[in-house]
Amino acid sequence: MRIRILVTGGTFDKEYDELTGRLYFRDTHVPEMLRRGRARLDLAIETVMMIDSLEMTDAGRAAIVRRCQEAAEQAIVITHGTDTMVETAAALARAPLIGKTIVLTGAMVPYAFGSSDGLFNLGSALSFAQVLAPGVYIAMNGQHFAWNACRKNRDTGVFERTEAANPESER
Repeated sequence: MRIRILVTGGTFDKEYDELTGRLYFRDTHVPEMLRRGRARLDLAIETVMMIDSLEMTDAGRAAIVRRCQEAAEQAIVITHGTDTMVETAAALARAPLIGKTIVLTGAMVPYAFGSSDGLFNLGSALSFAQVLAPGVYIAMNGQHFAWNACRKNRDTGVFERTEAANPESER
């Protein structure tokens, strides 16, 4: 099974500028993460954009949906910022993506910091993409959630399960 990884930025890929104290984007860390994690999967990696998810627009979400629709792969992992991950998952769930398993994941701490949860979340998302039924999911903290049955708890810094907003719409 070939898995497509779509990179969109988020904390996952932020770098730290020691001179200004600012976080910024350069290149994705995904290939390095896969090497460090010793991934032995058939993967296609594509950078769609490199932005903070708070800057994600409807046009950005449409570009992600379009790339998922155009992808030949049935399993897709999307790296995404955690602040608006659920909104992008909702856009994907509304789109015709017949037979595809799409898993969004991210990180609370940039990979470049060395203490990031990103490596673990990426590995989990790749595993979930191989075994979950077609639909849209979020993978964080070693768990997977239906796109409409989770939220980011800003007090604890983890994603948590909620009741599905509309169970019939889960895909």
